[in-house]
Amino acid sequence: MEIQTERLLIRPWRDEEAPRLYDMQSRVEVMRWLGDGSPNLMSSVDQAVSRIAFYRLRSLLPPQEIWAVEVRDGSPRDGTVAGTVLLQPLPNGAGECEIGWHLHPDSWGHGYATEAGRAVLEHAWAGGLSEVHAVTHPDNEPSQRICHKLGLRDQGVTERWYGVPMRHYLLSYDEWAGR
Repeated sequence: MEIQTERLLIRPWRDEEAPRLYDMQSRVEVMRWLGDGSPNLMSSVDQAVSRIAFYRLRSLLPPQEIWAVEVRDGSPRDGTVAGTVLLQPLPNGAGECEIGWHLHPDSWGHGYATEAGRAVLEHAWAGGLSEVHAVTHPDNEPSQRICHKLGLRDQGVTERWYGVPMRHYLLSYDEWAGR
């Protein structure tokens, strides 16, 4: 599954992009926001190859997928994988789906996460989802700003899915369609 936006191509990760994934997920400034504990830094390109294979497995039940976000804007960054965007089931949930993103630091501040998030929300609605959740670490203000830009409503802090305090956001299809 591929999704084209004005500046991005949202598509599956490719094996040959493992060095880029490794470069992104071996950085504390990226990984400190992911997961439910201390940062779990990637330690090798081989580990990135395995992660890409894992992403493929997690993408077998559309609309729930994990995509690479490739810049396609004609700029010198054209063809660069900016990061990852995902639509996945929340752990230990009752079928709730989570939207998320993480980008390489060289891709921060360009609006890519917001643009990719909008496209993935459209994909979620087209795939029949009635609501989408997002969870962030309580102090992850950049992701929280993106949640607000996308129209997700702050539901407060919960430990429901990850067993640690996370800020919870929610958006229903009806809210999205009624804008």
